[in-house]
Amino acid sequence: MSKKVVILGGIGNGSVIANAIVDANIRGSNEWMFAGYLNDRIGTDQTIEGYPVLGKLSDAGSFVKEDYYFINTIFRIDGQQERVELFENLGIPENRLATFVHPLSYIAPNVKFGFGSVVMPNVSISSGTVFGNGCLIMVGATIGHDNQIGRYCHFAAQSCIGAYTKISDGAHIGLNATTRENITIGKNATLGMGSVLTKSIGDNEIWVGNPAKFLRMAT
Repeated sequence: MSKKVVILGGIGNGSVIANAIVDANIRGSNEWMFAGYLNDRIGTDQTIEGYPVLGKLSDAGSFVKEDYYFINTIFRIDGQQERVELFENLGIPENRLATFVHPLSYIAPNVKFGFGSVVMPNVSISSGTVFGNGCLIMVGATIGHDNQIGRYCHFAAQSCIGAYTKISDGAHIGLNATTRENITIGKNATLGMGSVLTKSIGDNEIWVGNPAKFLRMAT
C-alpha cells in the first residue's frame, strides 16, 4: 500500500516534485502517493496545479497523527538558515520524512541518503556518496563518487559535482553549475547557475562565473 506524502511548499520545487511522484506511480513505482500541499500563502479553498492545499505549515503535527509523510521544498538562496529553522521548528519526526527516488535515476548501490531526500529523473549519483537529511537533487544532476554532503542541500537541474567533495548544510548548487573534485563548499553557500567552481568556498558565500569568483555574502 502506498504511503501518503504531503509537500511543504508550492509552485517551483514543490510542484515539480509532486508531479515526479505522480509520474513514478504511472511507471509502476507506488511506494509514495502525493496527497497535497501545506502552504502558508494559499488557502485550503484553492489548488496548486490541480492538487489540493491541505492546510498551513503549522498544521503538520495533525498530519503526522494521521499517518502522512512529508517532503520539505521551502529553500532559499538568501535566508536559507531561516527556512531551515522554520522547517525544523515544525517538529516532524525524522521517520516521517519521505525519501523519494524517481525510477529513471541511477543510484549506486552504496549511496546513502538521510531522511527526506528527493532524487529526480535522469539524476546520476556515483558510489560512496553520503547525503544528510532533506537534500533535493533535481532533474539531470550528476553527483560524483565519495562525496560527503550535509543536510538541506539543493542541487539544481543539470548541476554537476566532482568527487571527494565536502558540502556543508544548506548549500545551493545552481542550474548547470559544475565543481571540480577535492574541494569544500561551506554552510549555506551558493554557486550560481552556469558557474565553474575550481576552489573551496566558505560559509554563506555566493560565487558566480567561469571560473567562479566571490560575489557577496548571503544575507
